[in-house]
Amino acid sequence: MQLRNNNRLSAWQLLAAGLALSKSGLAIPVEDSPRQYLLAGLDLPPKYSKKPYNPDHRDPYDKAVDAIGEELDPLPYRNGLGTSVLGPWNRERSRQSPDLVRPPSTDHGNLQNLRWSFADSHIRIEEGGWTRQTTVRELGASVELASVNMRLDQGVIRELHWHKEAEWAYVLDGEVRVTAIDYEGGNFIDDLKKGDLWYFPSGVPHSLQGLGENGTEFLLIFDDGNFSEESTFILSDWLAHTPKSVIAKNFNLAPEVFAHLPDKEKYIFQGAVPGSIDDEKPTGKGVKKSKYNFVHRMLEQEPHLTSGGEVRITDSKNFPISKTVAAAHVLIQPGALREMHWHPNADEWNFFIRGRARVTIFASEGSARTFDYVPGDVGIVPRNMGHFVENIGDEPIEMLEVFRADEFRDFSLFQWMGETPKKMVVDHLFQDDPKNGEIFWNKVKAAEKDEVTLPDSDSETEAADEREL
Repeated sequence: MQLRNNNRLSAWQLLAAGLALSKSGLAIPVEDSPRQYLLAGLDLPPKYSKKPYNPDHRDPYDKAVDAIGEELDPLPYRNGLGTSVLGPWNRERSRQSPDLVRPPSTDHGNLQNLRWSFADSHIRIEEGGWTRQTTVRELGASVELASVNMRLDQGVIRELHWHKEAEWAYVLDGEVRVTAIDYEGGNFIDDLKKGDLWYFPSGVPHSLQGLGENGTEFLLIFDDGNFSEESTFILSDWLAHTPKSVIAKNFNLAPEVFAHLPDKEKYIFQGAVPGSIDDEKPTGKGVKKSKYNFVHRMLEQEPHLTSGGEVRITDSKNFPISKTVAAAHVLIQPGALREMHWHPNADEWNFFIRGRARVTIFASEGSARTFDYVPGDVGIVPRNMGHFVENIGDEPIEMLEVFRADEFRDFSLFQWMGETPKKMVVDHLFQDDPKNGEIFWNKVKAAEKDEVTLPDSDSETEAADEREL
């Protein structure tokens, strides 16, 4: 034991010496992090002590910080409070979640975790493809919806199967062929590309196959947070667990025909690259085409343009078969805000495709918590909880808002204020400040909903920031 303690002491001494030599310009390789400098008794280099993560920084407005874009290392300092970190330090995680390291002063309470990254989900690797899932087991708040991210190379098949849950999907990239039969025995085949959707109601059997040179990748949504990809009803798995004598009777063929059926599920496997739909569609005597449309071209919809981005909404109004899942595809330009709002009919399940976002969720009872999101992240906003999505990066945010509902519904805070009598609004918010109450009312009285809003200018706020600093 004594030897190990001495070895530890020696290691810290060497670290301190290494950092000191490094500081003096000698090329001694050391781990470069705030913790290591502080443990060695050295001053933090400018990159770790510059605004906004230092004891002297003041920000009365809790403005967003793009720690990734500005290559900052967040530290828990806020308006004269907090101190440095001496324990283990995960730099990349901290940069991805700067508002967990230093929450806004408005955060309060013990709201549960509402963020998960697909990077933390287990990947199941198969022949020519892979899959990973985010369910209530990974993200406890995801009680209404579960999700699967799947990749299929060219010709690779997600074998014929069905689910207890309805399946909604968004094609992230590439091309995919879907096949299905409906409740009346009609067959459906279509090819989809990036930005297209499909929806298969509960129990509808279907298959998926990658097309094109690079196959496809897509996001699957299931209308139950307890869904598991492992609990799918799979063709090969069923037949592997059915006596061959029964299979022979069912298809009116000799049992020997089925001697070499797969002895377990195939799940994802390399198949033959298919021809055109016309070449591949079934043509038997009893074949009939489905009268239902299981797909929708979401990105081909005319977008609703706003001052700070655009919105496309797909629900049962324009995709009639999608009875249990509604969704919005949202673009938020740099500096813009998905306005303060809430959803009365379902939890909001978010998937971030690109960009960097800050989201504060208000849960009533004085509770609020702020989360940051990067591509591949999943976010949950429970039903009726107020929130916004702020673009804190230098590129547009592209995200999906998904709901277990037949219609997309939200309430806009801005619109609500403008639709409420002036005296009622001013008495609530500006009873002791009538001058600013008049400014506020003149802004909201038009009651024009702007789902993704871009402020006219924040120059006055910035000037105020500088005065405070």
